[in-house]
Order: sequence, then structure tokens, then C-alpha cells
Amino acid sequence: MKYRESGMPEQAYWETLFDVEGVLDCFSLGPSTGAVAELGCGYGTFTLEVAKRTGALVHAFDIDPAMVEVTRRRASQQGLSTVLVAQRDVFADGFGLPDASCGAALLFNILHGEAPVEMLREAARVVVAGGTVAVIHWRSDIDTPRGPSPEIRPGPEQILAWAQAVPELCVETPPVLLPPWHFGVRLTKRDPRV
Repeated sequence: MKYRESGMPEQAYWETLFDVEGVLDCFSLGPSTGAVAELGCGYGTFTLEVAKRTGALVHAFDIDPAMVEVTRRRASQQGLSTVLVAQRDVFADGFGLPDASCGAALLFNILHGEAPVEMLREAARVVVAGGTVAVIHWRSDIDTPRGPSPEIRPGPEQILAWAQAVPELCVETPPVLLPPWHFGVRLTKRDPRV
């Protein structure tokens, strides 16, 4: 499926639009996280830093073969052998990972697609009980230099409503601002034994 409102600007500019360290700090991603699944890895902007921080496998997916190649090349150049990059239509085929195989799933700037609840459900499926589903998106309360059109850009309240439709997920903390242009929502997979 072609992802609506896709199309990446050039890499150097794109990477100025995020405080990567601040975003990863917000979600407490580090050595205890375990394996990570990332949907829409783009240039590997977050992929590479997650691999460095966690030391664990990072399963990075993108529908665009050019983005897959860039991320794969950058990981190789940096000696990050734990980064596994694949071209995949996760909307159609899921992550292709076993149930409860990751400590976290990253859904960064991706939930404006046609199936956000299904994407959250699939992220919850691959995350262990107590694991994190980390969501960021472009803010809609300010003008941003990029991002999907306002008609399809979800706000924090919309993401929380979608998360409520996935019984396995609970809201870890209220939405937070992630300057300069994003907000974040941390969701946790419930332990079914509790």
C-alpha cells in the first residue's frame, strides 16, 4: 500500500526536525528495553540511535526500498550489526515478528495512515507484557515545517482514543510535548495475568 502523504525531504534537513535524544529519553529506551520494532524507519534517524542505546536487535521496516537501503547502509557504516532492516508493507502483512518478541515498538509519525487502530494492535502483539508502544506525531496546534495535512494529522486525544480500542494497551503517562515539532504518547502492554 502506498502510504498517504509520504515523501521524504533530503536527509540532512529531515534530521534537524527532531530532538532524537529527547524523544528516546521520553520513552526510557535503553539497555533494559530489549529488542525493538520500528515502523517507518525512513533514513534511520531513530533506528541507529535506538540500536546504540539498547545494544539489542532493532527490526526496522519501511515500505520504501530507498529508505530501507539508506538505513541499511548507515547501520553498516556505523558497525551496527544488530539493526535488521526490511522492506515490508506492515499495514498489509504485519511486522512478521513473533508474539511478545520485543520490549518496545516505535510508531513515529505513522498513525495518520488508513488503519491506525490495526497498527496499534499489531504493535501491541509484538511487545512483551509491560513493554512500550511509543508514539510520536507532528503537533497540530502549531505550524510545523513538515507533516501530513491537518485533515489527517492525529492529535494526542485521537491517539488516546485509538489506544482505548486496543484492550491490551494502557496509557503509561499523559501525552507530552517533544520540542520542537512533536508530541509523544507512551503506551504499555498490559500483563494479562494481572
